[in-house]
Amino acid sequence: MQSLLSNKRRTQIQKLFWITLSWTIVSMYQFFNGYITLTGANCNLAGVDPYLHFKGSLLVGVLAGLTGGSAIIFLWENWLRTKPYGQTLINMFLSFSVVYLMVSIPTGLFFRIHENGYSLTDLKLWQTVLQDHLRPNQLFSYSFWLFVVLTTLVILLVNEKYGPGTFRAFLLGKYFHPKREERIFMFLDLRASTAITEKLGDERYFNFINDVFRIATPAILYSKGEIYQYVGDEIIISWKPEFGAQNANCLNCFFEIQKALRQRHTYFETRYQVQPEFKAGLHFGFVIAGEVGVVKRDIAYSGDVLNTTARIQSKCNDLGVNILVSKLLIDQINPENNGYTPKPIGDMELRGKAEKVALFTI
Repeated sequence: MQSLLSNKRRTQIQKLFWITLSWTIVSMYQFFNGYITLTGANCNLAGVDPYLHFKGSLLVGVLAGLTGGSAIIFLWENWLRTKPYGQTLINMFLSFSVVYLMVSIPTGLFFRIHENGYSLTDLKLWQTVLQDHLRPNQLFSYSFWLFVVLTTLVILLVNEKYGPGTFRAFLLGKYFHPKREERIFMFLDLRASTAITEKLGDERYFNFINDVFRIATPAILYSKGEIYQYVGDEIIISWKPEFGAQNANCLNCFFEIQKALRQRHTYFETRYQVQPEFKAGLHFGFVIAGEVGVVKRDIAYSGDVLNTTARIQSKCNDLGVNILVSKLLIDQINPENNGYTPKPIGDMELRGKAEKVALFTI
């Protein structure tokens, strides 16, 4: 359980860091843009301390990032998955208003204390800050930061939809034209899925699969894997060679997922009376990668390595093992240096393949 939570928390903290950094940049841009505009218009800025306002803008960005980012990551994303949409919108609006006050009141106190010399216990200070919040410009500030927050949420949801690596590739136009590249692939398939479907029924099985994928995801992200596709009850994961081979990440991913599922044994037994378990096939080779589709575009991989990986995974049942890895990949990742002991299975015939493939289990 500790491993699962640490992977999940690490991902959330990384998100929070980037949100805080981004919002601080936005706040600093507001300051510099406003200051340059006012000085360019020859406005009288006598008595205005630019350094004080610089520090205040920095404070706004950091506070907004930490509080607003935490609300998005730890509350809003969960609400969107688990609560009715209408209720979620109301909760988001109310929580944003609370967060806005949590940022604007401390920064208002900061400015008034330094500009007017008030002490924190001075009633006049609090009256002035309250009056500041009733001014029309507060509505603009509220609307601006609401836009920033909603834009951030949309970016996070789109990134989650396509996957971190895929979304970034879309934005950079990396795959506008097909390109040849090396990839490590893992085909991760749920054992006894047909029997589980018959036992649970369609709707409960759908919820079951969602729970399984949700629990598996932190281990995939932490191992620097990219979720290429969900195919029914199967997850296809890919790595750039340098990421998948580093510390045997592609192997770590599989065993961390299995560990995370075992640690949630009580949850699955209580809710579904089923314990999920995966089998996996891993291989390495060249693919052609590029954007496909017209109405709905996606990044697709094409190549023999995909077919071979699928065939390797299908051998798990025949050989009575949970994981099979091609010798080609074993040679790339040096599992012995990372605490794994590969056991040779031998040269195996794979359906649709003319040549035998040397396989190992771990």
